[in-house]
Amino acid sequence: MTKIFKKALALFALFTVELLFIWVVFISCLVLFLLLARQILQGGDLNFDQAAFAFADGLHTPVFDSFMRNITFFASRDFITGASLMLIFYFLFIRRHKWYSIKVPVIALGSISLNLILKFLFDRERPLIPHLVQSYGLSFPSGHAMISASFYGLLIYLVWVNVKNPVGRWALVIALALFILLIGFSRVYLHVHYASDVLAGFAAGLLWVIIAVYALRKIERYSRRKIAPIVEEPA
Repeated sequence: MTKIFKKALALFALFTVELLFIWVVFISCLVLFLLLARQILQGGDLNFDQAAFAFADGLHTPVFDSFMRNITFFASRDFITGASLMLIFYFLFIRRHKWYSIKVPVIALGSISLNLILKFLFDRERPLIPHLVQSYGLSFPSGHAMISASFYGLLIYLVWVNVKNPVGRWALVIALALFILLIGFSRVYLHVHYASDVLAGFAAGLLWVIIAVYALRKIERYSRRKIAPIVEEPA
């Protein structure tokens, strides 16, 4: 009984820590996005935007330029669409997990659609300095940052839930988190987004993936719930 109690207590503690972490991330992202959005709507200048450009410009070399162009591709709509289709195929026909195959398109397509709506609402022009890659459309929030945070954030969730080895799990989670940050930095480095666009994109993307995963898990649990038959009592 003592061992069972200790295991139950450890699971409860882990659940509490994970839930607390998710709430901290959610509230932090919400506050960050609202603060940045307020500043953009008021038309104020954000000093760290120029500081970020200055820092990135100090790193420019032809080799690093090429590297950043390759990194930014991994959050492009073409790549995310192809990667999403591959994941859907995997969860439908190989892993055979119907709800994972639903989560992928909902989060990926939802992130793209939500980003377009937010860009339209805030209507911020892209930086006026010369761009190092072709870009079009509005600037706030960064689509690449938002899509990378939501898509690779979903991968982090899938890794955390499915990879049992703690070392492998943490290695993959850290690698994916660093990859998200690198994609965001590439947008500033290539002069196609302000740093505030990228931070807002990260915040909005993480908010979206947390909300979407939570809602889909609720729907999944509801769909599996067995409804007890109604038995009429004799008259």
